[in-house]
Amino acid sequence: MIVFLLQVLLMFKIASQPLSYEFNNKKMKSLHKDVIINQEGEYVKMFMRGRPITMFIPSDVDNYDDIRTELPPEKLKLEYGYRGKDCRANVYLLPTGEIVYFIASVVVLFNYEERTQRHYLGHTDCVKCLAIHPDKIRIATGQIAGVDKDGRPLQPHVRVWDSVSLSTLQIIGLGTFERGVGCLDFSKADSGVHLCVIDDSNEHMLTVWDWQKKSKGAEIKTTNEVVLAVEFHPTDANTIITCGKSHIFFWTWSGNSLTRKQGVFGKYEKPKFVQCLTFLGNGDVLTGDSGVYQISKQIKAHDGSVFTLCQMRNGMLLTGGGKDRKIILWDHDLNPEREIEVPDQYGTIRAVAEGKADQFLVGTSRNFILRGTFNDGFQIEVQGHTDELWGLATHPFKDLLLTCAQDRQVCMWNSVEHRLEWTRLVDEPGHCADFHPSGTVVAIGTHSGR
Repeated sequence: MIVFLLQVLLMFKIASQPLSYEFNNKKMKSLHKDVIINQEGEYVKMFMRGRPITMFIPSDVDNYDDIRTELPPEKLKLEYGYRGKDCRANVYLLPTGEIVYFIASVVVLFNYEERTQRHYLGHTDCVKCLAIHPDKIRIATGQIAGVDKDGRPLQPHVRVWDSVSLSTLQIIGLGTFERGVGCLDFSKADSGVHLCVIDDSNEHMLTVWDWQKKSKGAEIKTTNEVVLAVEFHPTDANTIITCGKSHIFFWTWSGNSLTRKQGVFGKYEKPKFVQCLTFLGNGDVLTGDSGVYQISKQIKAHDGSVFTLCQMRNGMLLTGGGKDRKIILWDHDLNPEREIEVPDQYGTIRAVAEGKADQFLVGTSRNFILRGTFNDGFQIEVQGHTDELWGLATHPFKDLLLTCAQDRQVCMWNSVEHRLEWTRLVDEPGHCADFHPSGTVVAIGTHSGR
């Protein structure tokens, strides 16, 4: 789970609540059920969505009860980071010029030219998938199950919302999905009237919805194996394709029923995973291993898996490789034309999307979003930690932030230009960070107590 600066803001929000205490043997317990302070006054334990968080009280605070404050008026303005480590196909360019992606429970709309962000904050726990409506304005995002601040369960669901007004249009699937929403897609042939969803249950249930009416049209078990993608056919609203571990299935939807045909690999070796799929201009299905109901053509594209496919507006194709970190441009006959390699420090490729003009966007496993061209290479637009963030400190007199995290990275951020100044890898996970009063030295406390 990626929890970044938003987590710290939530900590401050909870910490600012008025507290009162009573003694109980070795501990001083709060009358508020979510807060505990030990008798020695060394730390405060709070519960965020059912999870205990221990925060040590600064040594210059004599009485924690004396520092009660009102909730701060500030709202979230900027979110650092992107969730690429364990997600895919989650970076897109909107007609507004904004890049849309997600981290934790926040969906970010980032204008990289103006360096501004907007945020959709409707979700109650981590977002795991994203789909763009054919009108390029409405967006569907799916989240996992969770718990609220009182420890009560929160159900996984899908939210359909307007990317211009950021208003929620519909909430779908409460009480239907198990564990979380794994992948989803809008229909294209009927102008986005329907939405198909795969949940994270053992059976990976496929459901089809008339999302505006909030009505479920059909439901069926797909497979006990991992499902990585689901897509409506672009010209046939009654055909849905799913793929994942050792399979690709073609579903025919009629009324409230779904019937399955399995893709045939024939003389070709059955892959461990069919990682992704897209459609060619003639409606043929193209997967990471190439194929339709029966494979008609196989092309050696990358060393290792083909992790993502992007059909471009001009009919050409972009592919992103997992192991070789290459992005390859293919012509209409699937002949390679150009290629470029993503540098190793950015991680492997998780998502590729078409950008402005000849640009493309890349999301990586180390939580970078890159903007690049085949001629000029890559420019970093977004970077974040790859595991839980635990330490945050502000420079005593400069517009700088210091962070450390479970991923062993220590990062310095420029809070005016909203960019990373530098990053260092330490030997252990970092749990706290601070600046020397001079501002020239930083200290990091680690998981082991060093």
